Amino acid sequence: MRATGIGGMPGDDLREAFHVVLGEVGELPFVPELPERGATAGMIGRSLAMLEGLHVDLQPAGWRLTTGESRDHRRAASLLAQDLDVVEELLPASTQVLKQQVAGPWTLAATVERPRGDRLLADHGARRELAESLAEGISHHISDLRRRAPHASFVIQVDEPALPAVLAGAVPTASGFGKHRRVYASDADRLLRMITEAIARSGAASIVHCCASRVPVELLAGAGFGAISFDAALVGPDEQWAAAFEAGVDLWPGAISTTAALREPADVRRRVDRWFADLGFDDAAYGDRTVITPACGLASASPDAARASLTLAQQAASTV
Repeated sequence: MRATGIGGMPGDDLREAFHVVLGEVGELPFVPELPERGATAGMIGRSLAMLEGLHVDLQPAGWRLTTGESRDHRRAASLLAQDLDVVEELLPASTQVLKQQVAGPWTLAATVERPRGDRLLADHGARRELAESLAEGISHHISDLRRRAPHASFVIQVDEPALPAVLAGAVPTASGFGKHRRVYASDADRLLRMITEAIARSGAASIVHCCASRVPVELLAGAGFGAISFDAALVGPDEQWAAAFEAGVDLWPGAISTTAALREPADVRRRVDRWFADLGFDDAAYGDRTVITPACGLASASPDAARASLTLAQQAASTV
Protein backbone atom coordinates (compact mmCIF):
# COMPACT_ATOMS: atom_id res chain seq x y z
CA MET A 1 0.00 0.00 0.00
CA ARG A 2 1.22 3.51 -0.82
CA ALA A 3 0.38 7.09 0.17
CA THR A 4 0.27 10.44 -1.58
CA GLY A 5 -1.39 13.85 -1.36
CA ILE A 6 -4.26 15.31 -3.33
CA GLY A 7 -2.30 18.28 -4.69
CA GLY A 8 -2.85 21.51 -2.81
CA MET A 9 -0.16 22.59 -0.35
CA PRO A 10 0.24 25.71 1.83
CA GLY A 11 2.69 28.52 1.21
CA ASP A 12 4.13 30.15 -1.87
CA ASP A 13 7.49 28.38 -2.20
CA LEU A 14 7.30 25.46 -4.62
CA ARG A 15 10.80 24.29 -3.78
CA GLU A 16 9.96 24.03 -0.08
CA ALA A 17 6.61 22.34 -0.74
CA PHE A 18 8.17 19.76 -3.05
CA HIS A 19 10.88 19.00 -0.50
CA VAL A 20 8.09 18.18 1.97
CA VAL A 21 6.30 15.99 -0.59
CA LEU A 22 9.46 14.07 -1.42
CA GLY A 23 10.32 13.65 2.25
CA GLU A 24 6.91 12.38 3.34
CA VAL A 25 5.38 10.53 0.36
CA GLY A 26 8.43 9.95 -1.81
CA GLU A 27 7.20 6.63 -3.19
CA LEU A 28 4.36 8.44 -4.97
CA PRO A 29 5.21 12.16 -5.01
CA PHE A 30 3.00 14.79 -6.63
CA VAL A 31 3.59 18.19 -8.18
CA PRO A 32 2.26 20.61 -5.52
CA GLU A 33 -0.33 23.30 -6.22
CA LEU A 34 0.20 26.50 -4.23
CA PRO A 35 -2.94 28.65 -4.56
CA GLU A 36 -1.58 31.18 -2.05
CA ARG A 37 0.40 32.54 -4.99
CA GLY A 38 -2.85 33.70 -6.58
CA ALA A 39 -5.48 32.59 -9.07
CA THR A 40 -2.92 31.78 -11.76
CA ALA A 41 -1.42 29.13 -9.47
CA GLY A 42 -4.64 27.55 -8.19
CA MET A 43 -6.32 24.41 -9.52
CA ILE A 44 -8.29 26.23 -12.22
CA GLY A 45 -5.54 28.63 -13.31
CA ARG A 46 -2.93 25.88 -13.49
CA SER A 47 -5.23 23.67 -15.53
CA LEU A 48 -6.12 26.48 -17.93
CA ALA A 49 -2.38 26.97 -18.48
CA MET A 50 -2.36 23.56 -20.18
CA LEU A 51 -5.02 24.42 -22.79
CA GLU A 52 -4.01 24.19 -26.44
CA GLY A 53 -5.57 26.60 -28.91
CA LEU A 54 -7.83 28.38 -26.40
CA HIS A 55 -7.10 31.54 -24.44
CA VAL A 56 -8.40 32.87 -21.14
CA ASP A 57 -8.10 35.94 -18.98
CA LEU A 58 -8.91 36.71 -15.37
CA GLN A 59 -11.88 38.92 -14.58
CA PRO A 60 -13.27 40.01 -11.18
CA ALA A 61 -15.82 37.20 -11.53
CA GLY A 62 -13.16 34.63 -12.41
CA TRP A 63 -11.64 33.07 -15.52
CA ARG A 64 -13.16 33.77 -18.94
CA LEU A 65 -12.46 32.62 -22.49
CA THR A 66 -10.97 35.30 -24.77
CA THR A 67 -10.04 35.59 -28.43
CA GLY A 68 -6.35 36.18 -27.80
CA GLU A 69 -3.55 35.69 -25.32
CA SER A 70 -3.75 37.57 -22.03
CA ARG A 71 -1.22 38.50 -19.39
CA ASP A 72 -3.01 36.26 -16.88
CA HIS A 73 -2.85 33.24 -19.17
CA ARG A 74 0.84 33.82 -19.85
CA ARG A 75 1.44 34.18 -16.11
CA ALA A 76 -0.29 30.86 -15.39
CA ALA A 77 1.74 29.09 -18.09
CA SER A 78 4.95 30.66 -16.85
CA LEU A 79 4.32 29.58 -13.26
CA LEU A 80 3.62 26.03 -14.37
CA ALA A 81 6.84 25.92 -16.38
CA GLN A 82 8.84 27.34 -13.45
CA ASP A 83 7.34 24.74 -11.13
CA LEU A 84 8.30 21.94 -13.48
CA ASP A 85 11.84 23.32 -13.59
CA VAL A 86 11.99 22.87 -9.81
CA VAL A 87 10.47 19.39 -10.02
CA GLU A 88 13.03 18.41 -12.66
CA GLU A 89 15.85 19.69 -10.46
CA LEU A 90 14.75 18.04 -7.23
CA LEU A 91 13.15 14.78 -8.37
CA PRO A 92 15.51 11.90 -7.47
CA ALA A 93 16.56 9.62 -10.30
CA SER A 94 15.25 6.73 -8.21
CA THR A 95 11.66 8.05 -8.37
CA GLN A 96 9.50 5.62 -10.31
CA VAL A 97 6.16 7.47 -10.37
CA LEU A 98 5.17 11.15 -10.35
CA LYS A 99 1.60 12.46 -10.05
CA GLN A 100 0.32 15.62 -11.72
CA GLN A 101 -3.11 17.13 -11.07
CA VAL A 102 -5.42 18.89 -13.54
CA ALA A 103 -9.02 20.06 -13.28
CA GLY A 104 -11.40 17.98 -15.37
CA PRO A 105 -13.54 19.23 -18.26
CA TRP A 106 -16.76 19.44 -16.29
CA THR A 107 -15.27 21.34 -13.38
CA LEU A 108 -13.69 23.77 -15.84
CA ALA A 109 -16.94 24.11 -17.80
CA ALA A 110 -18.80 24.86 -14.56
CA THR A 111 -16.22 27.47 -13.55
CA VAL A 112 -14.97 29.28 -16.67
CA GLU A 113 -17.15 31.87 -18.43
CA ARG A 114 -17.79 32.36 -22.12
CA PRO A 115 -16.60 35.66 -23.67
CA ARG A 116 -20.09 37.15 -23.33
CA GLY A 117 -20.80 35.82 -19.90
CA ASP A 118 -22.23 32.77 -18.14
CA ARG A 119 -20.51 29.46 -17.77
CA LEU A 120 -19.22 27.32 -20.60
CA LEU A 121 -21.50 24.67 -19.16
CA ALA A 122 -24.43 26.33 -20.96
CA ASP A 123 -22.90 25.85 -24.42
CA HIS A 124 -22.60 22.30 -25.80
CA GLY A 125 -20.11 23.30 -28.49
CA ALA A 126 -17.97 25.41 -26.18
CA ARG A 127 -17.65 22.74 -23.53
CA ARG A 128 -16.70 20.13 -26.14
CA GLU A 129 -14.09 22.49 -27.56
CA LEU A 130 -12.76 23.02 -24.05
CA ALA A 131 -12.46 19.26 -23.48
CA GLU A 132 -10.63 18.82 -26.79
CA SER A 133 -8.23 21.62 -25.92
CA LEU A 134 -7.64 20.18 -22.47
CA ALA A 135 -7.03 16.67 -23.80
CA GLU A 136 -4.44 17.96 -26.26
CA GLY A 137 -2.83 20.10 -23.57
CA ILE A 138 -2.57 17.18 -21.16
CA SER A 139 -0.88 15.10 -23.85
CA HIS A 140 1.70 17.83 -24.41
CA HIS A 141 2.17 18.20 -20.67
CA ILE A 142 2.87 14.49 -20.25
CA SER A 143 5.47 14.75 -23.03
CA ASP A 144 7.08 17.62 -21.13
CA LEU A 145 7.07 15.62 -17.90
CA ARG A 146 8.65 12.66 -19.68
CA ARG A 147 11.38 14.87 -21.12
CA ARG A 148 12.14 16.22 -17.66
CA ALA A 149 11.94 12.87 -15.84
CA PRO A 150 12.66 10.12 -18.37
CA HIS A 151 13.17 7.59 -15.58
CA ALA A 152 9.63 7.95 -14.19
CA SER A 153 6.12 6.93 -15.15
CA PHE A 154 3.24 9.33 -14.63
CA VAL A 155 -0.17 9.44 -13.02
CA ILE A 156 -2.54 12.21 -14.10
CA GLN A 157 -5.12 13.04 -11.45
CA VAL A 158 -8.23 14.62 -12.97
CA ASP A 159 -9.99 16.72 -10.33
CA GLU A 160 -13.77 16.83 -10.77
CA PRO A 161 -15.23 18.42 -7.62
CA ALA A 162 -18.05 20.06 -9.62
CA LEU A 163 -19.16 16.94 -11.49
CA PRO A 164 -21.89 15.86 -9.02
CA ALA A 165 -23.43 19.36 -9.19
CA VAL A 166 -23.23 19.30 -13.00
CA LEU A 167 -25.06 15.97 -13.11
CA ALA A 168 -27.69 17.17 -10.63
CA GLY A 169 -28.38 20.49 -12.37
CA ALA A 170 -27.16 22.37 -9.32
CA VAL A 171 -24.61 24.75 -10.90
CA PRO A 172 -25.88 28.37 -10.54
CA THR A 173 -26.25 30.60 -13.57
CA ALA A 174 -24.35 33.89 -13.71
CA SER A 175 -27.32 35.80 -12.29
CA GLY A 176 -27.55 33.47 -9.32
CA PHE A 177 -31.31 33.21 -9.78
CA GLY A 178 -31.33 29.98 -11.72
CA LYS A 179 -29.48 26.73 -12.31
CA HIS A 180 -27.89 25.29 -15.39
CA ARG A 181 -29.64 22.31 -16.89
CA ARG A 182 -28.46 18.97 -15.67
CA VAL A 183 -25.99 17.07 -17.84
CA TYR A 184 -26.87 13.47 -18.50
CA ALA A 185 -24.38 10.73 -17.76
CA SER A 186 -24.00 9.82 -21.44
CA ASP A 187 -22.98 13.40 -22.27
CA ALA A 188 -20.64 13.59 -19.29
CA ASP A 189 -19.04 10.32 -20.36
CA ARG A 190 -18.11 11.69 -23.81
CA LEU A 191 -15.97 14.52 -22.46
CA LEU A 192 -14.41 12.43 -19.70
CA ARG A 193 -13.42 9.80 -22.27
CA MET A 194 -11.61 12.45 -24.29
CA ILE A 195 -9.39 13.01 -21.28
CA THR A 196 -8.82 9.38 -20.25
CA GLU A 197 -8.09 8.36 -23.84
CA ALA A 198 -5.60 11.21 -24.28
CA ILE A 199 -3.85 10.20 -21.06
CA ALA A 200 -3.73 6.55 -22.12
CA ARG A 201 -2.38 7.42 -25.59
CA SER A 202 0.38 9.39 -23.87
CA GLY A 203 1.41 6.36 -21.85
CA ALA A 204 0.29 7.66 -18.44
CA ALA A 205 -2.21 6.32 -15.91
CA SER A 206 -5.38 8.22 -15.02
CA ILE A 207 -7.10 8.72 -11.70
CA VAL A 208 -10.10 10.89 -10.93
CA HIS A 209 -10.55 12.73 -7.64
CA CYS A 210 -14.05 13.67 -6.47
CA CYS A 211 -14.44 14.65 -2.82
CA ALA A 212 -18.26 14.70 -2.73
CA SER A 213 -20.84 12.73 -0.84
CA ARG A 214 -22.40 11.41 -4.08
CA VAL A 215 -19.53 10.27 -6.28
CA PRO A 216 -20.78 9.06 -9.71
CA VAL A 217 -18.80 5.85 -9.42
CA GLU A 218 -20.37 3.99 -12.34
CA LEU A 219 -19.85 6.95 -14.69
CA LEU A 220 -16.21 7.46 -13.67
CA ALA A 221 -15.36 3.78 -13.89
CA GLY A 222 -17.02 3.50 -17.28
CA ALA A 223 -15.19 6.57 -18.62
CA GLY A 224 -11.88 4.75 -18.37
CA PHE A 225 -10.25 6.03 -15.18
CA GLY A 226 -7.89 3.54 -13.63
CA ALA A 227 -8.60 4.70 -10.07
CA ILE A 228 -11.04 6.82 -8.09
CA SER A 229 -9.90 9.03 -5.22
CA PHE A 230 -12.57 9.97 -2.68
CA ASP A 231 -13.28 11.24 0.82
CA ALA A 232 -13.81 8.08 2.87
CA ALA A 233 -15.76 10.01 5.51
CA LEU A 234 -18.39 11.13 2.97
CA VAL A 235 -19.11 7.93 1.08
CA GLY A 236 -20.11 4.54 2.36
CA PRO A 237 -19.07 1.23 0.81
CA ASP A 238 -21.84 -0.13 -1.43
CA GLU A 239 -22.39 -2.24 -4.51
CA GLN A 240 -21.28 0.38 -7.03
CA TRP A 241 -17.86 0.68 -5.35
CA ALA A 242 -17.53 -3.11 -5.17
CA ALA A 243 -18.47 -3.46 -8.85
CA ALA A 244 -15.93 -0.82 -9.88
CA PHE A 245 -13.18 -2.48 -7.85
CA GLU A 246 -13.98 -5.91 -9.25
CA ALA A 247 -13.87 -4.39 -12.76
CA GLY A 248 -10.27 -3.33 -12.17
CA VAL A 249 -10.69 0.27 -10.95
CA ASP A 250 -8.40 0.92 -7.99
CA LEU A 251 -9.74 2.88 -5.02
CA TRP A 252 -7.80 5.62 -3.23
CA PRO A 253 -9.52 6.42 0.08
CA GLY A 254 -9.05 9.88 1.54
CA ALA A 255 -8.87 8.52 5.05
CA ILE A 256 -7.20 11.46 6.80
CA SER A 257 -9.58 14.27 7.62
CA THR A 258 -8.26 17.81 7.47
CA THR A 259 -10.06 18.34 10.79
CA ALA A 260 -7.62 15.85 12.35
CA ALA A 261 -10.26 13.36 13.47
CA LEU A 262 -7.69 10.54 13.41
CA ARG A 263 -4.09 11.13 14.36
CA GLU A 264 -2.70 7.61 14.83
CA PRO A 265 -1.51 5.55 11.84
CA ALA A 266 -3.14 2.39 13.21
CA ASP A 267 -6.50 4.17 13.49
CA VAL A 268 -6.30 5.41 9.90
CA ARG A 269 -5.35 1.96 8.67
CA ARG A 270 -8.24 0.40 10.56
CA ARG A 271 -10.61 2.86 8.89
CA VAL A 272 -9.32 1.82 5.45
CA ASP A 273 -9.40 -1.89 6.28
CA ARG A 274 -12.94 -1.62 7.63
CA TRP A 275 -14.10 0.23 4.52
CA PHE A 276 -12.83 -2.52 2.24
CA ALA A 277 -14.05 -5.26 4.58
CA ASP A 278 -17.56 -3.78 4.29
CA LEU A 279 -17.17 -4.15 0.50
CA GLY A 280 -16.32 -7.81 1.02
CA PHE A 281 -12.57 -7.67 0.30
CA ASP A 282 -9.62 -8.66 2.47
CA ASP A 283 -6.22 -6.99 2.47
CA ALA A 284 -4.82 -9.53 0.02
CA ALA A 285 -7.27 -8.19 -2.57
CA TYR A 286 -6.73 -4.47 -2.12
CA GLY A 287 -3.29 -4.01 -0.54
CA ASP A 288 -1.43 -3.44 -3.81
CA ARG A 289 -4.27 -1.45 -5.36
CA THR A 290 -4.82 1.11 -2.64
CA VAL A 291 -3.29 4.52 -2.04
CA ILE A 292 -4.10 6.37 1.20
CA THR A 293 -4.46 10.14 0.96
CA PRO A 294 -5.75 13.08 2.94
CA ALA A 295 -9.45 13.67 2.32
CA CYS A 296 -8.78 16.75 0.19
CA GLY A 297 -6.06 19.25 -0.64
CA LEU A 298 -3.96 20.78 2.11
CA ALA A 299 -3.63 24.34 0.82
CA SER A 300 -5.64 25.78 3.71
CA ALA A 301 -3.68 23.87 6.36
CA SER A 302 -0.66 25.22 8.20
CA PRO A 303 2.72 24.00 6.91
CA ASP A 304 3.15 21.81 9.99
CA ALA A 305 -0.35 20.36 9.67
CA ALA A 306 0.13 19.65 5.96
CA ARG A 307 3.39 17.83 6.63
CA ALA A 308 1.77 15.88 9.47
CA SER A 309 -1.11 14.77 7.23
CA LEU A 310 1.25 13.44 4.58
CA THR A 311 3.37 11.73 7.24
CA LEU A 312 0.27 10.13 8.72
CA ALA A 313 -0.87 8.89 5.31
CA GLN A 314 2.53 7.28 4.69
CA GLN A 315 2.69 5.73 8.15
CA ALA A 316 -0.84 4.33 7.80
CA ALA A 317 0.01 2.86 4.41
CA SER A 318 3.10 1.20 5.89
CA THR A 319 1.26 -0.22 8.91
CA VAL A 320 0.97 -4.00 8.87
